[in-house]
Parts: sequence; structure tokens; C-alpha cells
Amino acid sequence: MGSKACPCPWLLPVAVALLLALAVAGSTPVAAAAEAAFDKNYVVQWGDDGYHLVIRGTEVNITMDQSSGAGFRSKSTYGSGFFHMRMKLPSGYTAGVVTTFYLISQPEDGSRDEVDFEFLGDKAGVPITLQTNVFVNGRGDREQRLHLWFDPAADFHDYKILWNPYQLVMFVDDTPIRVLRNLTATVPGYPFPAKQTMLIRASVWDGSSWATDGGRTKVDWSKGPFTARYRGFDVSGCANGSTTPCGSPDLWWNGGEYWNITAEQRAAYEHVKKHYMNYDYCADKARFNNSVPVECNYA
Repeated sequence: MGSKACPCPWLLPVAVALLLALAVAGSTPVAAAAEAAFDKNYVVQWGDDGYHLVIRGTEVNITMDQSSGAGFRSKSTYGSGFFHMRMKLPSGYTAGVVTTFYLISQPEDGSRDEVDFEFLGDKAGVPITLQTNVFVNGRGDREQRLHLWFDPAADFHDYKILWNPYQLVMFVDDTPIRVLRNLTATVPGYPFPAKQTMLIRASVWDGSSWATDGGRTKVDWSKGPFTARYRGFDVSGCANGSTTPCGSPDLWWNGGEYWNITAEQRAAYEHVKKHYMNYDYCADKARFNNSVPVECNYA
């Protein structure tokens, strides 16, 4: 798929809004803001051998070869926030390669909450698939998949998660690609990740058993190594131990303008679902005995 702009001229410039919010809150003026270094908010989780994960101040390179991949995580867990990562994915033949950015509660057991960006590599010339998933109390099976309107291996792009007491929204740059409102107070059995704090994690690993063509197309190690690049290590989130409750309206990402997506964002979201999404669990009635999970009735 060739690189092209999303035909969405109505998009709200979320990044600008975030920077303005920080400025209004009394932070350093926007023009003087510097990128955060990796080690301000993150630590290496695995692959710390000087090759598979290389820290270059405000950029991290993760390389996967036949011996290992690598991953990192945030130092803190968070109870709400607007999280982002700038990523440039491995290019060329990347079948079986899974590149991730996600939130996950601790411990990572059968009761975990999780919010996933998973980029599934493919054969050269075949578009990378972006899969998103949401786990609540250990239950996932909420996959959505799309092909992006640009080549995510050609340049850096922003991948963002807005998570507050009112909604969970996943963005590609400024385009919403997934929206889950918090209706737990009014809809019995409605799933929303609201009770557990979550780490930020990122990794590159071998998903040959499932990631490409249902596991039929594997990693070809002769085409490697496979390297993903990450930037954007500042964090706008309510860290564990904060003196301000994570649902407080004093935290800018919990403000009224973030309780719902705007009409312009809704239009962009519907455009993505119509033109770029190629699998939605909510449309897969056969998977759920000719029914759909409760949240699909409120999408």
C-alpha cells in the first residue's frame, strides 16, 4: 500500500490540543519543550544486551533476530492518562514479526486488563496489519484489524491511547480508530478497564505461530534482523501513588472535552471503519453463536 494522507480534513488536531493544555497548566512554553529521554519514565524489560535494545537518548531501537527480540516498560503504573508512542516499524519482509505498544495491568495473569496496539508483519509488498484488542478482567477476544492509509515502516507516526473514567479511545496520529465508552454504571456486564492500574509496554517479538496468515507464513530469519524505532517517552498519566485521584477532573485528560469524541472525530472514526477495517469482532456473529458481545451494541 502506498503512503498517502488520510482523506480526513475535518480531524481535530489532538496533538496541538495536548500541547496547549500543558502550556495552560503552567508547564514550560510549548516552543521550548524538549523530548523526554527514555530513562526518565522507562526501563528495559528484556533484551538488554546492547544489541537487541539500543537506547539513544530520546530514541530506542529494538532489533529482533533468531536469538531474541526485546521490550521495555514504564517505571510506573497509571490509573488514567493520554499515552502515546512514536513508532517506525520494520520494513520489507516482516511476516511473523509483531511490534507492539500497549497498556497492561499487573500481575499479567488471568484477571489482567490490557489495551493493545499490535502491528503484524507480512510478506514484502503486503500491507502491515494493525490489530487492536482490549482485555477486561482477563477476557480479550475483542480484536479489530485494519490496514493503514500510509506505510508505517516508511516514517514515524503517533499511536495514542486516551484512557479516562469516561472512555477509551485509540488514535493513529489524530484519527480515532477505536472507541469504547464506559457504560458500566448503566449496562449490566459491560466491559471497561476501570479498576486496575496499568503499565506502558512495548516490544518486538516472534509471532510466527499466529501473526501472519493465521500462522502459515513464518519469520524468515534470512530477511532479518528486524528493527523498530520508538520515540516519545514523555508520559501524560496519573501515576501510581499520585496524591490526585486518577479520576479527578483536575487532570486535563479527564476534562469535559475528553468525555466523548467530537462530531468531527466520530466522522473520522466511521470513515476508518468503512474504508480501512478488515476485521471487527463485533461483526463476527458466527464466533459468538450468532450474537455479539454486549459492548458491540453501543459502538
